[in-house]
Amino acid sequence: MWFPRPRAPPPGAQRRRRCGALTAAMAEGILTILKFCLLALVFLFLARVVWVVVAELKGSASLAPPLPAPAPATPPAAEPKKTRRTKPWRLRVVAPAGDAGKAFEVDGELTIGRAPGCGIALPQDSYLSQIHARAIERDGELYVEDLGSTNGTLVNGTRITTPQRIKKGDRVQAGATVLEAAR
Repeated sequence: MWFPRPRAPPPGAQRRRRCGALTAAMAEGILTILKFCLLALVFLFLARVVWVVVAELKGSASLAPPLPAPAPATPPAAEPKKTRRTKPWRLRVVAPAGDAGKAFEVDGELTIGRAPGCGIALPQDSYLSQIHARAIERDGELYVEDLGSTNGTLVNGTRITTPQRIKKGDRVQAGATVLEAAR
């Protein structure tokens, strides 16, 4: 049987093998550094998630209620208008039974939520966001607006996405709390 004779390595092959081993060692070192960087990023992400959850559970005081809408510019005083003074709007709690009967007067703007700074602060309602919705009185009309809450705000059983005009007797549900508009 005939076997091919092994060839002698070409000149410089030994040097190439050494360079290849050096390159592989460098690549392995770089990969190790990248692994540690990825591990650090995962740790930072998890730390941030835990921080947000703890802040939400504690009812973070760093969440301030939204700034009130800017006051409209006052027109020049021409003639004093004779306006009839009407009763202010009120939001009365209908449900849950523990809070039923509480009434809150809407004087310009009133926020609804779990945060202590809200006009209607309901910290026991776990379905409410920190700052869930707001009631606004403009020109004698009452409007309710959802402020991007997780569970939404319902007016007479219908979820709202834009400011909704409220009439006397309408029911507003924010979380598990139901409020009724009254004058």
